Amino acid sequence: MIAENIKDKSIKNSVFYNTLLKLAIPIVIQNLITSSINALDTIMIGRLGEVEIAAVGIANQYFFLFNLLIIGITSGAGIFISQYWGQKDRENIHRTLGFSLITSIIFSILFTIIALKVPQNIIYLFNKDPYVIQLGVEYLKLVSISYIFTAISLVYGVSSRCVEDTIAPMLVSIISLIVNGVLNYIFIFGALGVPAMGVKGAAYATLIARVVETIVLISYIYIKKGPLAAKIKNIIDIDKEFIKKSLETIIPVVINDLCWATAMIIYAIAYGNLGTQAMAAVQITTTIQNIFMVFCFGLANGASVMIGHQVGAGNIHVSMEYVKRFQKLSVITGIILGIILALTAPYILSFFNISDVVYNSALRILYILSISMTMKIIGAVNIVGILRGGGAVSYSLKVEAFTMWFIGVPLVFLGSYIFKLPVEWVVLLVVCEEIAKVVFTTRKLRTEKWIRQVI
Repeated sequence: MIAENIKDKSIKNSVFYNTLLKLAIPIVIQNLITSSINALDTIMIGRLGEVEIAAVGIANQYFFLFNLLIIGITSGAGIFISQYWGQKDRENIHRTLGFSLITSIIFSILFTIIALKVPQNIIYLFNKDPYVIQLGVEYLKLVSISYIFTAISLVYGVSSRCVEDTIAPMLVSIISLIVNGVLNYIFIFGALGVPAMGVKGAAYATLIARVVETIVLISYIYIKKGPLAAKIKNIIDIDKEFIKKSLETIIPVVINDLCWATAMIIYAIAYGNLGTQAMAAVQITTTIQNIFMVFCFGLANGASVMIGHQVGAGNIHVSMEYVKRFQKLSVITGIILGIILALTAPYILSFFNISDVVYNSALRILYILSISMTMKIIGAVNIVGILRGGGAVSYSLKVEAFTMWFIGVPLVFLGSYIFKLPVEWVVLLVVCEEIAKVVFTTRKLRTEKWIRQVI
């Protein structure tokens, strides 16, 4: 046991922070790069105009739902992989990887078919402007082809983190950023003899970048012959008992993420009800917030892996000590990021070619997000990191579902449809949901009732 073998507190701190940095830094870099890809798309498309930003932003709401579904599957599988890795059980790691991979590919094909068959219906849910619908459909039909590659990349990327290989996903993200950025410039604006294609060019760039990302990641894993380099026979070695056991944990995580994703889409519909300019302001600020949140997700993913390993190894009181440290880090990280966001907000918005109305709305939204940053980070680390790592997926689902559907969604709809408040005030109402989430999860983590060995 770590707590028994290491008596000096400074040494224990050293072990904790060295492990966290080893996990979190590559994850932060990878997420920063991934968010930068999205920001790059938004900034480049933003040079075309507000309608183009709104169209791509709406089309990406559908991808957002798909992405959260796949993340739910891979995160649920990741709980098993982390705990199996704590026991160095490669056979079951491969079986879990296979289940995650097969399930994710099936859903990616389904989402692609829907996007190709009824793209107009998807865009129409968010905005009724004919030109926005036209551009959104062009983008969605092309970019949906990339979903299967996104799914495969996510499965191997999340699984790599769970076996403490965070370098591979980070390197692949760097390559993806470069490919996407260069192709965005060529295809959106026209360069090297290629005609300017606008939003269609952004879709082509994303598709090619995803294909390259997937090929490079899988090649790295199998050339290195690491713990995820499973043979096909091991990947498909899944029986009914294994599926049943896996689904008991994975389904609550998937439902959790889908509840969150669906609520976010409903928020987007409510924002869209306030007009194209409001939607553009939200799209811009969401992209900016996501860049700041990469530090939160690095911390949360580090917490999930570290606590998962300790729970899998049976080190319960070490897990409880880790909880205290992660919660302190959440508060410190939230305060620092909130201050930085507030100070840099005007300079970041200057990169976008937007009207004064959109600029002022976006600026006020960023100030609101900076104030609520600490609450958002504590909630994310508690749920995505600590509770999931400890196997308490059912409680996480209950908290997410209640705070979103009984607090967040009703307040947002009241603000948008009944009182017709300015978009920044509607965004402010969402903060109530974040506060409730922190209260419920913090109370639970004071006991050991959240710890569950899923393996």
